[in-house]
Amino acid sequence: MRHGHMKGMWVRRGVGIGVAVLVAAFVVGAVVMWLWNWLMPALFGVPVIGYWQAVGLLVLSKLLLGGFRGFGRGRGHGGHFGPWRARMAERWATMSEEERAEFRAGMRRRCGPFSEPPSEAPDAPKS
Repeated sequence: MRHGHMKGMWVRRGVGIGVAVLVAAFVVGAVVMWLWNWLMPALFGVPVIGYWQAVGLLVLSKLLLGGFRGFGRGRGHGGHFGPWRARMAERWATMSEEERAEFRAGMRRRCGPFSEPPSEAPDAPKS
C-alpha cells in the first residue's frame, strides 16, 4: 500500500513541475514580447511582434548566445567563471612571491590600482 502512495506522490510532483515549466515558459515569452513592443519600436522604429515571434526570438538568442547558463545552479558551483577561477587559483598557488608581485604590477598597469587582500597587505596586523 505504501509503494502506491509514493508513486502517486512522484507522479503529482512531476505533473506539477511540468505545469510550472509551461507557465514559466509562457510568462517569459510574454515578458520578451512586452519588452520588445515597449522598447524597440520607440528606440529603433522596428515593428511590434506577436507572442510566437517573441518565443522564436528567445529561442534564437538561446541558440546564438548560449543563454540560460547556470539555470538551476547556485553560485557555489562556480557559474560561468568556475573553470577559469580554478585554473587561476592553481597558477597562483605555484607562483613565487616575485612572480606574484610581477603579476600584481601588471594588473595595476592594465586595470588601475586595487586593494590587497587583508592577509597579503604589507601592513596588515598579524594575529
